[in-house]
Amino acid sequence: MVKLIGAIFIIVATTVIGFEAARHFSERPKQLRALRTALQSLEAEIMYSHTPLHEAARRLAAQLSKPLSAFFDSFAKKLTDTETTVKEAWETSLKEIWKSTALKQGEFEIMKQFGETLGRHDRFSQQKHILLTLSHLEREEADAIQAQAKYEKMVKSLGFLSGLLLIILLF
Repeated sequence: MVKLIGAIFIIVATTVIGFEAARHFSERPKQLRALRTALQSLEAEIMYSHTPLHEAARRLAAQLSKPLSAFFDSFAKKLTDTETTVKEAWETSLKEIWKSTALKQGEFEIMKQFGETLGRHDRFSQQKHILLTLSHLEREEADAIQAQAKYEKMVKSLGFLSGLLLIILLF
């Protein structure tokens, strides 16, 4: 009886670990899509509404889900509450939330480079930088979708099967 309970516990634990690892593969494309949508909204705020950057970031924070809402909220607060440049506020906010995202280092570099241009150019140059960043993120999203299709099911199965292997080895 104790062996059976132990075996069930092992199967459940390894399966949960597998599903948790697979969640990362499904979260990354969603977060990239949300990030692209946020940058498109930022473009609209800059180009058509002439909204100040801190206000545009605050509006985006209200529209998005976590962790991206936390990023834009932090960015808006840094712009209004501290004496900092837009670049520093962007990069600091990015570093604060990055570990809570499913995004990779390549996306971090894309966003960091975008932050270096943010607020330094006229509206039309800024629009070009946003469009360039969107095309980079679109490429990353395509890669993320491909990785999800390739690895998500495998990681889930691997969690379950590693539990079975562990049970066989132990008993």
